[in-house]
Amino acid sequence: MIKKQSKSKIRKRNHARVRKTLSGTPERPRLSVFRSLNHMYAQVIDDSKGITLAAASTLDPEVKDEVKFGGNIEAAKIVGKLVAERAKEKGVEAVVFDRSGYIYHGRVKALADAAREAGLAF
Repeated sequence: MIKKQSKSKIRKRNHARVRKTLSGTPERPRLSVFRSLNHMYAQVIDDSKGITLAAASTLDPEVKDEVKFGGNIEAAKIVGKLVAERAKEKGVEAVVFDRSGYIYHGRVKALADAAREAGLAF
C-alpha cells in the first residue's frame, strides 16, 4: 500500500534538495521566503557568515498597520517591498531567491515581484 505524504513533508524534502546547491554569499545573499496560513516572512541571509542581513514579515508594525490580514497577496507585496528596501539600506543589490520548496505562484510570486520592483536583482 502506498502512503500519502503531507504537503509539509513534500515541501521540506524539496527545500532540502534545493538547499544542497543554493547558498548565499556576501556578494549575493539568499532571499528566503516562509509562508504560513496567516503570515509571510522574508529574510536576506549571508550563509557564509551565518547572519541575517535584513528581514521583514507581516508581523512588523509598519506592515501590520497597512494590512488587515497577513496571509494574502497584498500583504506579500508589502513584505517584498519592505525586505528589498531594508536590504538596499545594507548595500545588497543582488540576491539568490530561495522559495523554500513552495510553488512559485500566488503569495511567493507576489513577494518576489515586489522585491524586484523595489530594486533587488535576481
